[in-house]
Amino acid sequence: MQVVIDFFQAFIIVPLTLLPIINPLGTAPIFTATAGGNPLVTQRLARQVAINGWIILIVSMLVGTYVLELFGISLPIVRIGGGLLVAATGWRMLNSSAEDDVTAAVARESLPLSDEEIVRRSFFPLSFPLTTGPGAIAASIALGAKLPKTPALYLLGAVVAVLGATLTMAVVYLIYRNASTLLRRLGPVGTLVMMRLVAFILFCIGIEILWTGWSELNAHAS
Repeated sequence: MQVVIDFFQAFIIVPLTLLPIINPLGTAPIFTATAGGNPLVTQRLARQVAINGWIILIVSMLVGTYVLELFGISLPIVRIGGGLLVAATGWRMLNSSAEDDVTAAVARESLPLSDEEIVRRSFFPLSFPLTTGPGAIAASIALGAKLPKTPALYLLGAVVAVLGATLTMAVVYLIYRNASTLLRRLGPVGTLVMMRLVAFILFCIGIEILWTGWSELNAHAS
């Protein structure tokens, strides 16, 4: 029974950690502007963004720590850098009254999309950096660093990571797929309140990640 509980906790911690950072509700207006209100384009674009994001998360969790070791970067430094990025994103969302450059560029180009354009925009800027940006990648690497080193346990941990990433991107897909409906029901005021609340949560998550990395650095120094 304890093994099942541990498995479930490890599984659920992935979406609980990543979804506030990914913030699909906050980027839903950008996604809707890019899709241009076309239901078919919306569905295809949401599916492709979810696939792209899933690949980015899986690679970050399973390979990220080895890439860091190759470049001699420690995990606490990644946590500090990722925490700063996440906190800065949350702070900017809290204080911004207009769209940033990436958002504005997407909105300006919200014209009917060809198949080629759907593939291109599904990765940049929708998948990266708007959905799975530096903060989500840093958090994924931190999650991957917790995987056991024993081959059998690592394989089990990798399965859990894949399932967690799948659930995370399934939620992202559902939100993006129904973004126009959600925004219409929330209304302008509801959307604004929701985005400010998510921004504050994102800011707090960034501070938590930063503090964890700082604590680890102090522990190593002492």
